[in-house]
Amino acid sequence: MPRPIWSGAISFGLVTIPIKVVPATENHSISFRLVHLEDMGRVRYRKVCELDGKQLSDDEIVKGYEVSKDQLVAVTDEDLADMPLPTAKAIDIVAFVPAETIDPVRIGDSYYLEADGQVAAKPYKLLRQALQRSSKVAVAKFALRGRERLGLLRVKDEALVLHSMHWPDEIRSPASLAPPAVEIDDSEVDGALALMDAMGEEDISHYTDHYREALEELIAAKAEGKQLAPAAATEPAGQVVDLMAALNASVARARESRGEGEHATVHEIPKPKKTAKKTTAKETTAKKATAKKTTTEKTTAKKATARRNPRAS
Repeated sequence: MPRPIWSGAISFGLVTIPIKVVPATENHSISFRLVHLEDMGRVRYRKVCELDGKQLSDDEIVKGYEVSKDQLVAVTDEDLADMPLPTAKAIDIVAFVPAETIDPVRIGDSYYLEADGQVAAKPYKLLRQALQRSSKVAVAKFALRGRERLGLLRVKDEALVLHSMHWPDEIRSPASLAPPAVEIDDSEVDGALALMDAMGEEDISHYTDHYREALEELIAAKAEGKQLAPAAATEPAGQVVDLMAALNASVARARESRGEGEHATVHEIPKPKKTAKKTTAKETTAKKATAKKTTTEKTTAKKATARRNPRAS
């Protein structure tokens, strides 16, 4: 487990739980350095003062806020630490809400909360069990890395997890991204539901980062002076012409990928029902006229036959 990045306490009401904040995730991305292609020398970024040209160390650099074009105000770490914030050393729970009311878009980084000492064991367990039994999550305010944040506390296994959250005014509206108005048939929705059912999973822990694996192979090959064969080009998917056909084919493929294969029964998704064409008044009049004309022609032909063959009548 990595080192704690923050220590303080959870507080709700008069209950205080000493805790340490530990990162809940780790970054497995492959990092690169900038190098000069000609001789592979490293290219570094140097922190240089633009007034005297002197290269500076980290302890000589502080934050500065630009009040105006010609005026900067220095803000030190001590200034930030001494700010009169109630959340400076506390994760202050302000509300308990149903878990389903939290928009996932608002959730950011995740941290495990470790009980700090024996005195924290009982209130830590109390909060954990209360959250489990109520099926609720806790909304909290806390300060971390130079800013006050909104947080979400929930239970994962036997531990409490803190998720940082975006403030409401940080979430952009997706209203302008909605597609143009179109009509969807019920059978098309049924087809999408059938595909969702065929692709349903309860455990997604088997998914891995194929890009990172391929990048590791590339780096290993280049380190040995080898060259990997280029990947086969894939044709881009064409435009979907028949949505129902695409859904049926997708359901069959999903079931086959799960080992159901040729023994699986793939029920074809019913096609949209054709709605009867409405008959206009003009078309109705034309049909009546045609029927009347046909009846008259038949009567005239009968009379002509009777005159030519009197016995038959």
